[in-house]
Amino acid sequence: MAAQRIAVFASGQGTNFQAIVDAVREGKLDVTIELLVCDKPSAPVVERARKAGVDTFLFAPKEYPSREAYETAILAELTRRGVELVVLAGYMRIITSVLVEPYYGRMINIHPALLPAFPGVNGIGQALAYGVKLTGVTVHYVDGGMDSGPIIAQAAVEVAEEETESSLAEKIHAAERALLPDVIRHIAQGRVTLDGRRVTVRR
Repeated sequence: MAAQRIAVFASGQGTNFQAIVDAVREGKLDVTIELLVCDKPSAPVVERARKAGVDTFLFAPKEYPSREAYETAILAELTRRGVELVVLAGYMRIITSVLVEPYYGRMINIHPALLPAFPGVNGIGQALAYGVKLTGVTVHYVDGGMDSGPIIAQAAVEVAEEETESSLAEKIHAAERALLPDVIRHIAQGRVTLDGRRVTVRR
């Protein structure tokens, strides 16, 4: 069976992108990374892609008349490359129906909290401010809402008494780098089934 073609969307440092690249290099993940899509051409993730030999689609949103306009351009590129799975890994933009509809059930996102708690921006800070003792990481399908899609997998992270946002972020990001390649591998192996909101992962 041919390796599944994936595209990764990212906006910042690209540590989750790097985790996927490393998993492929180490033979732990049988996919081909066809494309990095980035809305910030100067973001560090772009240099990570260059070093990894991954093609990039870079764009400045303000140069397009609407969100739908740049997503139409992205969709054309994904289609041209035969991308089968889209992975949002620190991509800080809402996805519209232009991409959600053709890729529903084939587009996943990683969020730094245990959804449905603390959706949206700064899930780490939200959890810390709320005083929870346990937070974590969620990988879910994208449905066009704010971190509202069906949940595929979660990993819990304990919040220590003396925790700061910085120290908690380190633990959360480590959990992300472990969980995301694992979920991608299960999807690529055909072991993930979506039925309504219920997701089954066959081990």
